[in-house]
Amino acid sequence: MAKPYTQDEFDSLMEKVEKVDIRVKDYLELTGHGKWARLYALVNWGWTVTSNITESIKSALVSARELKIYDFLEEVRKMFGRWNCSNRKEASHTYTTLGKKYQEILTLNEALSTRMTVVPSTEYLHMVNDEGRHNIVCLLEKTCSCGRFQVDELLCPHAWVVLKSKFLMLEDYFLDYYKPKSIVMTYEEPVYPLPDRREWNIPAHISEEIVLSPKWKRPPGRPKKKRD
Repeated sequence: MAKPYTQDEFDSLMEKVEKVDIRVKDYLELTGHGKWARLYALVNWGWTVTSNITESIKSALVSARELKIYDFLEEVRKMFGRWNCSNRKEASHTYTTLGKKYQEILTLNEALSTRMTVVPSTEYLHMVNDEGRHNIVCLLEKTCSCGRFQVDELLCPHAWVVLKSKFLMLEDYFLDYYKPKSIVMTYEEPVYPLPDRREWNIPAHISEEIVLSPKWKRPPGRPKKKRD
């Protein structure tokens, strides 16, 4: 239900969940669809509907968890510094129209569009025949009845075939977020290295503070949640 582009598909999946356990449906509605469903998102998610980055960070810091707090934070700083530098370098050397991830999606959509035909209605309104299924593309509003054009703000196969038939510039129909220059800007702020600890200027009232170890040791595993 997090991934559909159309209301009909979303409602159909929600009905299946309701048949399994209506409490799940009620919980998801109480949470608010805009927090987890792409169709209701208030901002463009850029295709990100996973927690992969969180899991990657946790995995990369497994050994660092055993360090003292300062050493742990220093490992975190160095790791993000390396990632930031690597991503900035990769984006700076990207010479395709879009960033690598989005260029691959665009190439796939171009391949899918080859099997489609276009029937123009007006200068901006077109019907696209996709193996018997009709989709309506409006270039003026940058929408398609499949939902992907307006939700992702990236050319779906139907929009692609329409633009190709009219010999229009594709760049005018992309969200700037997907372009390499925007990705470079994401990583333009460096993660600065810290000076040697012996050069730190620490106020006396801080350096004299004694921090004791916790009285209780946290048990392994995730803490159990209390449910009503």
